[in-house]
Amino acid sequence: MAQDETAEKPLAPSTLRLILLRHAKSDWPEGVADEERPLAERGRKAAALMGDYLTREALTPELALVSTARRTRETWALVAERLPAVPPMRHEADLYAASAEGILRVLRSVDPGCRSVLVLGHNPGMEDLALMLASHGDAAARKRMSEKYPTGGLAVIDLPVGRWADIKAGGGVLERFVTPRSLT
Repeated sequence: MAQDETAEKPLAPSTLRLILLRHAKSDWPEGVADEERPLAERGRKAAALMGDYLTREALTPELALVSTARRTRETWALVAERLPAVPPMRHEADLYAASAEGILRVLRSVDPGCRSVLVLGHNPGMEDLALMLASHGDAAARKRMSEKYPTGGLAVIDLPVGRWADIKAGGGVLERFVTPRSLT
């Protein structure tokens, strides 16, 4: 397949793209605090797979907002090493165990000059936010997403607004929902 066939079309000036990536599968070592849980071997493989997918689909964000939990930091490191260009990244303590509204608060503070943001966080906030925002788009993908947003799950939501501060519930279009299992 020719490279231009897989390249993403540029976003319209009045559209923002949100990529919601749930951390990959973590381990549960005894005596380790939740925030310090590392990725399991399966999670390391899934994170690399998702990084490859983002590259193949030309979905490199302009900014990555990553929870401070160890499993999200490790997921990002494995994803980022697969990207053609690593975007600026901010660790956001407010994303750890955040609700959908909490994640939305962080997003609303993003500079409007940034058109594409990846948020790497946790459930149930990631799933709740995806379902809250994506009221239109791929119906089959939305159904799969509402049934289960597994570790490593990735939702791409286009938002027809010019500024992150203007994001509203129900205003997004689910462009796709992908899981590590769907890629193998």
